[in-house]
Amino acid sequence: MIAKALSDSTRIEMLRLLAQQEGPVCACDIVDHFDLSQPTVSHHLKTLKEAGLLRGSRSGLWVIYEMAAGSDDLLTDFSRLLE
Repeated sequence: MIAKALSDSTRIEMLRLLAQQEGPVCACDIVDHFDLSQPTVSHHLKTLKEAGLLRGSRSGLWVIYEMAAGSDDLLTDFSRLLE
């Protein structure tokens, strides 16, 4: 499941964006960083969450996302493989 989640460049960019944040980020703010529709961004975030790379919690109408424990290290290792 992790390999599938990391097979898409948009999802990798979403992980990089979240890894640079000091705390959780609203899905609405993630949408603003990509030239994609909200449903498409939500699909990518759901894929990352199901792979265990993100944690998400509902806050009213929005979902707040943050890196899951250990995901930062995994992203670093994955980036090294691509060099």
